Amino acid sequence: MALARGEKKYDSLYNTSSSCQYQHYCSSVKMKKSSCNFDYEFGGPIGALGTMIFLPLVTLLLTYWASIGSLEFNHILPVETSCSSGAGFLSIFISKLKDSSVLCPSCSDSPVIISCACVIVAWFLFQVLLERILPCEIVLGAPLPDGSKKRLSYRINGHLAFWVTLLVLDIGWPKWTEISGESGNIQQILVFGRAPMTWLYDNYSTLAFVTIILSTLLSAYLYMKSFGTGLLLAVGGNSGNHVYDFFMGRELNPRWGGFDWKEFCELRPGLIGWMILNLAMMSKQYERLGYVTGSMILINIFQGLYVWDALYQERAILTTMDITTDGFGFMLVFGDLAWVPFTYSLQSRYLVDHDPHLQWPVLACIVGVNCLGYLVFRGANGQKDAFRRNPNAAEVSHLTYLQTKRGTKLLTSGWWGMARKINYTGDWIMGLSWCMVCGFESIVPYYYAIYFAILLIHRSIRDDHMCKDKYGDDWDKYKSLVPYRFFPGVV
Repeated sequence: MALARGEKKYDSLYNTSSSCQYQHYCSSVKMKKSSCNFDYEFGGPIGALGTMIFLPLVTLLLTYWASIGSLEFNHILPVETSCSSGAGFLSIFISKLKDSSVLCPSCSDSPVIISCACVIVAWFLFQVLLERILPCEIVLGAPLPDGSKKRLSYRINGHLAFWVTLLVLDIGWPKWTEISGESGNIQQILVFGRAPMTWLYDNYSTLAFVTIILSTLLSAYLYMKSFGTGLLLAVGGNSGNHVYDFFMGRELNPRWGGFDWKEFCELRPGLIGWMILNLAMMSKQYERLGYVTGSMILINIFQGLYVWDALYQERAILTTMDITTDGFGFMLVFGDLAWVPFTYSLQSRYLVDHDPHLQWPVLACIVGVNCLGYLVFRGANGQKDAFRRNPNAAEVSHLTYLQTKRGTKLLTSGWWGMARKINYTGDWIMGLSWCMVCGFESIVPYYYAIYFAILLIHRSIRDDHMCKDKYGDDWDKYKSLVPYRFFPGVV
């Protein structure tokens, strides 16, 4: 998912035929297995199916729990217990599901559903428009893993799109207003001003629900598209099992001409949308209280800086696992478009109704925690990117490294000598500070620190497995030189 991206490339080989044709891949990468059986992740097809059901439900539950400020299950799906089992129970269940304001928000109010769907589609198309028309830098990505050494080109203008979006929402939102003419007639004129941001708070759960539906539809389209001829498929999403491949994504780089679906969705609609939702929650709090609290200010600064930094460093995403290795299926589509904006904005949504009104000394300590995380995160990633561009540059020429048989240099000093995933550590510390601004009365806003820890641990295990296949014995030697994964001297 977005913001939890692997930092080491995995040069696996991809194929465009059936899932049985893995011989080229197996012969090119040293495998522990004697046979070429498919190596499933996420619990295989059953785990993938469960994840596709579970995560959308969790998203809707989190939006509900953030609104009430605690974990509560009694009013989620009030199914009648007097009904018999079987078809009768299923009928009642579906009926209650449609009536549930938690799992199917506004399902009984078609105009609201349609309005929210139009807003989400318009937002997506607006970001596509900015990506297409704004000035950009054309940057080549990593060599494609099919042996052709071909590099895809990408339009890098996410940072500019970020600022244009904020400008439009602040002073460029169009609306019709009525004025009295000289003759006393009422006239309508088009004026521009600030967007009605609080509408996003009022329809938060419905927007999440609609985005989940649209993400599923986009995933279905991309899955069907992947059966075209001459396409480069991701090894991890080409198992031959429809459920698993739909989840993982079959096509590596789905495109419409020069428009790259995966790179665009990784950073644009969901990530910028996350910040816009935060601003909407701040607007709602100001509308209610007449002022904005310290916690709300900090969460907007912390996460706003995080979003800005990701877009400012947009080209860095081109060498991450999401772009170079993973296919673009439900896992990334849902994660980028639904999970990121509607669960990462949970703290600001919580603060609208349950702000703890923390004292300034406490807020100052939280600022310190966030700065520490940012220092580690940006320092580690910046050092890696500088070394990758030019190992002889003055700022990185003093670093030691392990020269692998593949010709790759693995850093063994500096930030990367402290721990193999030191950037993940900084990322998690920043996330913890986001939760801390919500106080300590409810576990709901701390879901992010818990979820992100699990995600980063899982991602690090994937990275370790891939790097072992890639580097062989050199990876074992590297792990002996840098023995800690996250925290130096601890783990």
